[in-house]
Amino acid sequence: MSANEPPLLLRVEGLSKAYPGVLANDAVSLSVAPGQVHALLGENGAGKSTLVKMIYGLVRPDTGQMALHGASYAPADPHAARAAGVAMVFQHFSLFEALSVAENVALGMEDPPPLRQLAARIRAVSDAYGLPLDPGRIVGDLSAGERQRVEIIRCLLQDPKLLIMDEPTSVLTPQEVEILFATLRQLAAEGTAILYISHKLEEIRRLCDRATILRGGRVVGECDPREKSAHELAELMVGAELKLTDRAGRHAGEVVLVVAGLNLAPSSAFGPSLKDLGFTLRRGEVLGIGGVAGNGQEELLAALSGERPTSRGSVTLKGEDISALGPNPRRARGLLAAPEERLGHAAAPDMSLTENAILTGTMRRPLTHRGFIDRRAARAFAREIIAAFDVRTPGPHVAARALSGGNLQKFVIGREVLQAPEVLVVNQPTWGVDAAAAAAIRQALLDLAAGGAGVIVISQDLDELMEISDQFSALNEGRLSQPRSTTGLTLQEIGLSLGGAHGMKVAEAVT
Repeated sequence: MSANEPPLLLRVEGLSKAYPGVLANDAVSLSVAPGQVHALLGENGAGKSTLVKMIYGLVRPDTGQMALHGASYAPADPHAARAAGVAMVFQHFSLFEALSVAENVALGMEDPPPLRQLAARIRAVSDAYGLPLDPGRIVGDLSAGERQRVEIIRCLLQDPKLLIMDEPTSVLTPQEVEILFATLRQLAAEGTAILYISHKLEEIRRLCDRATILRGGRVVGECDPREKSAHELAELMVGAELKLTDRAGRHAGEVVLVVAGLNLAPSSAFGPSLKDLGFTLRRGEVLGIGGVAGNGQEELLAALSGERPTSRGSVTLKGEDISALGPNPRRARGLLAAPEERLGHAAAPDMSLTENAILTGTMRRPLTHRGFIDRRAARAFAREIIAAFDVRTPGPHVAARALSGGNLQKFVIGREVLQAPEVLVVNQPTWGVDAAAAAAIRQALLDLAAGGAGVIVISQDLDELMEISDQFSALNEGRLSQPRSTTGLTLQEIGLSLGGAHGMKVAEAVT
């Protein structure tokens, strides 16, 4: 190291990790300086998760070495990593909903103090870092953003020198993102290094001062993300040119779907209920519904698809009240849906792609003959989906679980789109999907709308919704804000509606 180079906190050299049939990390090297906010970029399967798991002690590398503060670092487990000053906030929270904030924090500590003392420390840390949190509240009553604060404060109580964050803003409103970024900038100013994983490239550009790009388990580049556009970063990740979304050829036509006064009881003790939802959808229109996780997205799709009967309200498709109909009759009439969970809900893991095509296709495609499945027609339909949506698979005989997440998602979306729906409802259409596949899926939804269908996209990705939607509504605690044109809509206005500013015009709430 030269005299002009900053001291390093973490140095990773030649780290490799192989699993049966997969080389997850191939001689990965990177370095992180104190106070640096360092992004780790890459598509699904690029090796990001394996790399941070090795840094945090969850996985042992096959070859390579690490150094922390200039000394050899090889944590045998997360306990050893935390003792060395490395903390991690996972994408999926590990909290007990029936316990209080303080009790949850205590469970994550090696030697917790009495709850009264711990509560005082939680208050002090939350105040110091602008993360307001009541240690006595029950976690099941907290918003997704507040639950993330519990995880962050649990880490901060360890006084970490390196904080790893995996997709930290996926459950936050724009206002909560600003609070988080202020906290991370404060930590960085105090010398804490932050290793930051996110698929939201505009956030990377705003927050991070260095980025390492992984592709196929290898480091393919480093850059200052502030000097790149989000589109350029995406192309670095995929190693190819990405086409921009084409929104041309669409116009709003006649009303195709009317939802009025829709109510649905919660499915669990801490689950949300749907409360008096209402909206109108026109042909050629894309309605984007945003909301942080756990505010009723799954319930909304189930209510619209007919999977769960609603307790009150109406769903009218092309002038016909279909409120009392189940999923298959709704499909036959043209209302189709693609749920968030690919394996187990949208597709049966152990069934072939042909069999998965049959699962939803028999209502609108000629896949049966005199009450029996027409295998030849079903295979042809599966091949049609594979070809039209560039699904990378040896053929329709392959089991759904054998496909990558992105390829299975393309198959699921393609299966519904090629049935020519009158209305298509999709939940998280590109979650966990690489940039190229995500672009293809978004374009397919726009093309479907251009052909005269009404499309409802439920997503936590606000950038995605702003890219493809004509109208936007926010879902918060089971309530839906009044749909509003996305033209001129700001993130501040969206954030207010995601936080519950309903029953008024969002623009008025800002002033």
